[in-house]
Amino acid sequence: MTPPSRRSESSRTPDDSTIDGLLAAKEIAIACGPGGVGKTTTAAALAVMAAVRHGGKVLVLTVDPARRLANALGLEGLGNAERRVPPEAFRSAGVKPRGQLWAAMLDTKESWDALIRRHAPDAATRDQILANPLYANIAGRFVQSHDYIAMERLYEIHAEGDYDLIVVDTPPTRNALDFLDAPRRMADFFSSRLLRWLIVPYRSRLVNVASRPFYSIADRILGTQFLADIAEFFILFQSMYDGFVARAGSVTRLLSDRRTTFVVVSTLETVPLREAEFFAAELTRRKLHLGAIVLNKVLPDTLRSAEATAVAERLRDASAEVAEAVVPALSAVDAELGRADQVQRVLAEVAESFLNFRVVAVREAEARSHLATSPDVLATAPFFDTDIFDLSGLLRLGGAVWGE
Repeated sequence: MTPPSRRSESSRTPDDSTIDGLLAAKEIAIACGPGGVGKTTTAAALAVMAAVRHGGKVLVLTVDPARRLANALGLEGLGNAERRVPPEAFRSAGVKPRGQLWAAMLDTKESWDALIRRHAPDAATRDQILANPLYANIAGRFVQSHDYIAMERLYEIHAEGDYDLIVVDTPPTRNALDFLDAPRRMADFFSSRLLRWLIVPYRSRLVNVASRPFYSIADRILGTQFLADIAEFFILFQSMYDGFVARAGSVTRLLSDRRTTFVVVSTLETVPLREAEFFAAELTRRKLHLGAIVLNKVLPDTLRSAEATAVAERLRDASAEVAEAVVPALSAVDAELGRADQVQRVLAEVAESFLNFRVVAVREAEARSHLATSPDVLATAPFFDTDIFDLSGLLRLGGAVWGE
């Protein structure tokens, strides 16, 4: 990894109290938070801005099963292999990046295949696992499969050293905890009593009297061949147990390394904010670096202006008088717009709508001031009138988070 070369391309030293400075000093930024708050889009926007401002090679890696990232970056068929966002896309958006932006989305099955090829003790074991009739389903669906391989993939990409910054988009909050715990849980599973009960009869013909009823019932329900296939699969997998344990330790150390930071994304709505605070507290408890909280879709401060509020109240209360003054000007443009009752109704509703939004903005400001956890950086992004669906939109969002 070469963060110094990335930072040296910038004409200034980024402020450590900003997202700009935070990402300039890190090699991995893991975006996490509740669902429906714009986390995937925010992760992509952070990567876009880092590529534009810092230079070097930046990768945004999504492990969220939802396929939103490819659409935002204009990449069709995004998969396990990293793909570069073409320079033409940036030119179309009116910018010239200092560096390169790459993107990838986790393919669970493909990643498991690569893991087995890399860590199987010998070619025979590798081929037996890949040919096992249960492997296709188990590798993609059993507990912790997706979460574990996501951590494995992140570790692998980081170890290869090809990228100056990796921005990781995670599943929604509660699942993101599984993402963090997956290496340890996978190691625990391969040494569990349940697994030993499944495979012991197939390691030895001697089954003790106490366990015989269990296997008799299991055989009748699941079938002897099904149990044998399960046992064979896990016996083969246990040959890689030491590798799993060692790798889990390496991944855990990487997450707590000073080069890694976490960015919690939320809105200021009550439920998402509560979940975000829960996750921020968990990061702190685990001694992981809480670099930033990004509050998305925040209403503008102008809604809380005393002067603007006074204008809205006056307009609401005096809408009839204002309408009488406005009608002549409207009639000059279009005679059909000159009805005073319609003008009055519109003015009153606009004023009332402003005052209602003001109430929400005040509540948001109150919630922001009482955040339970204090990160290094607290950033906000406004509520945009349109959805973000392309690189230009990501640049708008990224600029807002950057504080521009």
